[in-house]
Amino acid sequence: MIDDLNDYNEDLNGHPQVVTPNIKNFAKSAVSFKNAYSNDPMCGPSRSSMLLGVYPHNSSNFWQRSWLQNNVLSNTKTIMEKFKENNYDVIGSGKILHHNKNELWTEFEHQADYSPIAYQGEWKRGKKGIAHPDVPKPYRTVKDLDGFNMAGGAIDGSYGPLKNLDGVKVDGKEVRWAYGPSRKGKTFKYIDENNRDLTPDEINAEWAENRLSELANSDNEKPFFLAVGFLRPHTPLIVPQKYFDMYPLEDIELANILENDKDDTYLHTVSQFETPGRRVRSIQMYKNLVASYADDKEGLKRFTQAYLACVTAVDENIGQVLNAVDNSKLKDNTIVVIVSDHGWTMGEKEHVYKNSLWEESTRVPMLIRAPGISKADSKVYHPVSLIDVYPTLLDLAGLDFETTKNDQGRPLDGFSLKPFLKTPNLNEWEGPDGALSVVYTSDKNADIPSNHHYSVRTRDWRYILYNTGEEELYNNSNDPKEWNNLIFNKTHPKTQELRNLLKEMTYPVVPEGFSNIK
Repeated sequence: MIDDLNDYNEDLNGHPQVVTPNIKNFAKSAVSFKNAYSNDPMCGPSRSSMLLGVYPHNSSNFWQRSWLQNNVLSNTKTIMEKFKENNYDVIGSGKILHHNKNELWTEFEHQADYSPIAYQGEWKRGKKGIAHPDVPKPYRTVKDLDGFNMAGGAIDGSYGPLKNLDGVKVDGKEVRWAYGPSRKGKTFKYIDENNRDLTPDEINAEWAENRLSELANSDNEKPFFLAVGFLRPHTPLIVPQKYFDMYPLEDIELANILENDKDDTYLHTVSQFETPGRRVRSIQMYKNLVASYADDKEGLKRFTQAYLACVTAVDENIGQVLNAVDNSKLKDNTIVVIVSDHGWTMGEKEHVYKNSLWEESTRVPMLIRAPGISKADSKVYHPVSLIDVYPTLLDLAGLDFETTKNDQGRPLDGFSLKPFLKTPNLNEWEGPDGALSVVYTSDKNADIPSNHHYSVRTRDWRYILYNTGEEELYNNSNDPKEWNNLIFNKTHPKTQELRNLLKEMTYPVVPEGFSNIK
């Protein structure tokens, strides 16, 4: 499980300079789903919908509120619980669910840790870190339009290589590297590349490698479900210098950005949060990044460099885990899935963040290798989504699809991808013709599914419906960057077809809220 990875990898080829040899090599032995999408491009709801198999509109778990406090999801079995009750050892480490519960697992090693984080002074509960010392203002503060702090500079306002902080001061105070709150702010030692602590992702890769080796060499034939969650390229975009060196700043290529591309879109005009001080974060992150440097493009270049460095770093961690499988007896009978929770926008439409309904934010890498079933080095172009991962693994393992704990729970909303693993160019599938995504609008609308923003992505088209009634329509087959919103042509034959598909996929929960669509 990877955090915030968009198509910047050598399987989806979203950036011409990205170096991800391990994902690239794995794709040669797996099935790659070229049009896979997040159902809600934010960490919490994306992961809970994927790992409990329930669409956000069917649970009203749209935002970062814990799924454990959600009536539908708390009465539905997680994929971990389902495998555990079927006599699997369920083993995990790192960021899998956004809100973890150790009792779901047979064993769980390391809680999610977003570090290394820069701290001033010693760690105290509730104390926030700061951005990387090299990040200028206003980006390092990540303030919103009304001046409210939007996440803390230590996370979304931070990027840059690890460096020795001895004697470095910010606002007159000395700075140090530290691990995150899960390790109670323990100092992260960094003298140089040859004398430093391991990052959380490196710790998890090492743990997974060792644990897989133990499983491979054990006489215990009990089946296992193992999940390892890596944080990068989630912010803060901080990894060792060697990864930055692979992407010299002067050579960085920016995303293919069309000037004034936002002019025929609506996310910047509809208020994503009605609560004062909580605007569309992606817009303000873009504005602050551009405003932080004399050259408008320098901020985007530096951020892109950091993102690419983090992607290559996590690819190395992934390779360490894959090698542990492939160099053991596990290779021939272990299903392997590589997937991200959502994408990330890199300046397109003047946005830098996730949580939008366009291609860059919703599209994710998804690769599956099922020995004896999947066709090696194959590609699937039919649109699918993260909601389909749970039923796919149950199907491959020969388990039933009963996942509710009682009548307050919700059965699986997704469909097994096993038919595509066997026949990648399959034309007929019992699942839908499109992938459904939703973006949260406000706390006021938290429990009103019809009051959020929705998108449906078919093989060639994307349709977006905002809760204001504004619409966007893109022909992705000849406009992959979604530059031309065709909704202004109200007679376009695809408009009503995709409106109907969206209504079908959200029936009966949402359609009554679509009455404002003429």
